[in-house]
Amino acid sequence: MVDVRRAVPGDGAGIAAVLAASLPHLVKTARGADAELRSSTSRVVLLALDDGTAVGYGNLYLPDPADPAPRVRVGAQVARDHRGKGVGQALVTELERVAAEVGGVSLLAVVEDDGHSPHFAQQRGYVVNRPLSHSSARLADAPDPVDPPEGLRVVTHDELDPRQVYDATAAVVGGDPSGLSSVESYDDWLVMSWNHPDLRRDLSVAVVDGDQVASFVATTADPERGVIWSALTGTVPAYRGRGLAKVVKSHALRRAHLAGLTTASTGNDAANAPMLAVNDWLGYRLAGSSWTAEKPL
Repeated sequence: MVDVRRAVPGDGAGIAAVLAASLPHLVKTARGADAELRSSTSRVVLLALDDGTAVGYGNLYLPDPADPAPRVRVGAQVARDHRGKGVGQALVTELERVAAEVGGVSLLAVVEDDGHSPHFAQQRGYVVNRPLSHSSARLADAPDPVDPPEGLRVVTHDELDPRQVYDATAAVVGGDPSGLSSVESYDDWLVMSWNHPDLRRDLSVAVVDGDQVASFVATTADPERGVIWSALTGTVPAYRGRGLAKVVKSHALRRAHLAGLTTASTGNDAANAPMLAVNDWLGYRLAGSSWTAEKPL
C-alpha cells in the first residue's frame, strides 16, 4: 500500500535516494533536500512510501498570488524499480489536487522520454510539447579554460556579493525557452539558492565587467557521487554574442576537476542551439531526453 504525505525535515535521505534512482544526472543530496524542507515557503513537497521506504517524490511550486491565471509547475519521480505499482498515479493525483486548491489554472511538468512517462502524462490529459535534453561530460576530458575578452575578468561566486549574482539571474531567466526557469524574491533566493548546501560557490564562475556580472554559471555538487550539475548558465542580454558562456563553463569544469569531481551533467531546452554548441565543445554528450508537458485544470 502506497502512502503519500507531505515531506518534513528528516525526509531528505529518502528524497535524495528516490532522485538518485530516477534522475541520477541531477544533484540533490540528503543534506540539501533537508535544508529545502526546513526553509522553503514557496513549494509543496510530497513523499510516497511503500512499507516505510521512500519510493516516490513530488514537488509543486506555489504560484504568485498576484498572478491572475497561474501556471503551476509540478514534478513527480518514482524510483525505477517501483514503477508500474500506482506510485506515480498517487503522487500526481495529490499534486493536481493541491494545485487546484492554491488557485492554479494550468500545470507545467517535465516528463522523461523513457518509453513510459509521456504516455502516462497523456493519459492524464497533459499535452507533451517542448523537447529537452540532458548531457554529461567527463571532467578529466574537458578542454582548457577560455580567457575572457579584454577588459573583463573571471571570478568565482565566493568573490561576489550575492546581490550581484541575483541581479544577473533575474536578468536572464526570462530567456529560457523552456519556461522552466524562474527567480524568487531576493530574500527567498538567498535561502533557497545562494545558501543552499549543494551550491558550490567556489565552483560557480562569473565573468564581470567592473561590478557588473556579465555571465555566470551556478554549480551544485554531490561529492559522494563525484557529480556536478550546472544549475543555471546565463549571459546578461547586453553582453551576449561574445562567447562568455564558454568562458564561465570552461573555468567551472576545470575547477570542479581540480576539486576531485569526475562527471559534469547539465540540462537544456533542445532548441537552445547556442548553449548546446557550447556544451558540445566542452565535451558533453547526450545522456537522455525529456519533454515539457502542460495541462489545464
